[in-house]
Amino acid sequence: MSGHSKWAQIKHKKAHTDAKRGKVFTKIVKEISIAARIGGGDPNGNPRLRLAIEKAKEVNMPHDNIKRAVMKGTGELPGTSYEEFTYEGYGPSGVAVLIEALTDNKQRTVSEIRHIMTKHGGNLGEAGCVAWMFHKKGYILVEKTKVDEETLMSAALDAGAEDMKNDPKEDNYEVVTATEDLNTVKKAIEDANIPVSLAETTMLATTYVPLDEKAGEQMLRLIEVLEENEDVQNVYANFDIPDEVMTKAGK
Repeated sequence: MSGHSKWAQIKHKKAHTDAKRGKVFTKIVKEISIAARIGGGDPNGNPRLRLAIEKAKEVNMPHDNIKRAVMKGTGELPGTSYEEFTYEGYGPSGVAVLIEALTDNKQRTVSEIRHIMTKHGGNLGEAGCVAWMFHKKGYILVEKTKVDEETLMSAALDAGAEDMKNDPKEDNYEVVTATEDLNTVKKAIEDANIPVSLAETTMLATTYVPLDEKAGEQMLRLIEVLEENEDVQNVYANFDIPDEVMTKAGK
């Protein structure tokens, strides 16, 4: 999981910045709507919806916006019907790229994503070409300054976490869970008075491709442009980028 902690924090920070421009609101509304459509409008019985609502609250989305998004998903209010699609391909230096999209027009979305990938040194591939390199997991970050390793490990593993990592080069502990256990483990950590800085479902790569500074900057630019597309919800890639490039990206 080389560099995953740092990259997750950078994405989290950028989400708050983008929220000021309304960009993140649009994506979260889509996620809330489809989560409610698939699993119902009660967040207590719908973990995906609960997580989406938590993300909405983190970026200060008004309660009325959240409520309307849920009601559009359940059909209580009219709204656009979105479909979920996953696109796969390769970035610079053969980095595996997995793109999750919610769209009301698949042809438009795949055309735009293909154009972005080609323009920035990548290409779209066939379904299944890189998905095997990733596993869907719950992912929690806790700042090392907030708790000692043993205390966190006890709280997390007792609640059902699969693993906990302590990379000496990172500022955070990483807790990995099965997706269905994410909320339970997060609650157990918080109940132990340990603040959680990030909790999300993510795709963790099994192997990573090391990139030099030039390829690293090109890779980050590709991800940035993909994430600016209004239909793209998440982008995952198995890159290992030098710390100085990652630091620059977070500023």
